[in-house]
Amino acid sequence: MRIVDLSMPLDDVVPVDPPFLRPKIEYKDHQGGLQDMYAMYGIRPDQLLDGQGLAAETVTITTHAGTHVDAPWHYHPTMNGGERAWTIDEVPLDWFFRPGVKLDLRHLPNGHLVTPADIDAELDRIGYELQPFDIVLAHTIASDAYGRDDYIDTGIGFGREATLHLTGKGVRVVGTDAWGWDIPVSINRAQFEQTGDPSIVWEGHKAGAEVGYCQIEKLQHLDEIPAFGFTVACFPTKVRGASAGWTRAVAIFDN
Repeated sequence: MRIVDLSMPLDDVVPVDPPFLRPKIEYKDHQGGLQDMYAMYGIRPDQLLDGQGLAAETVTITTHAGTHVDAPWHYHPTMNGGERAWTIDEVPLDWFFRPGVKLDLRHLPNGHLVTPADIDAELDRIGYELQPFDIVLAHTIASDAYGRDDYIDTGIGFGREATLHLTGKGVRVVGTDAWGWDIPVSINRAQFEQTGDPSIVWEGHKAGAEVGYCQIEKLQHLDEIPAFGFTVACFPTKVRGASAGWTRAVAIFDN
């Protein structure tokens, strides 16, 4: 059995978010943790092994930092035609341990809005028919931009039609190696400013108001997994009432 880590590290160094969304991590080494040991146990440094305390980190973070799962609540207050949208702690856990299929869409150019035809063409190429509750992962040009300043501006996007095409086949969890499920914000904003059409803004996310689904954003290492024949495990952190939860997503398959 092989397990491929599909998650990026959570750090405050690699620019994978706009500055205002980046996590802030305060690292405390073993000397810095001596006071914590004394506060908890009343033990002095000279009584500790090698005079060393504990190491710990304090993190200030959004639930959308790093590799994470978006809940239907993130997209809209309602789903499925008026039902209150689920928060991340309410989504069924069995959605997040399912067969996976990878769509290799790296041939599509930056800013491309994925169509149902694009999806079906790739499924035909790999010889796979989607099944209900499959987890669909999109491999895009964003994967090569990781670590660069333009990562958040690089990628393709799934709009309303493509998203509903997948959910219409019973898919309830999708994922992408890009910053977001829709086309990059900078491109989407320019389109909105040019056209004045509000329906094109965040249209993939907003499709969740029609059919509730979850999406994994900022995946990695999709080049290391096959097109299908693997299982995805991507359980989100249980944050009460939250719009998303971090995940250590992995692909599991026979080596």
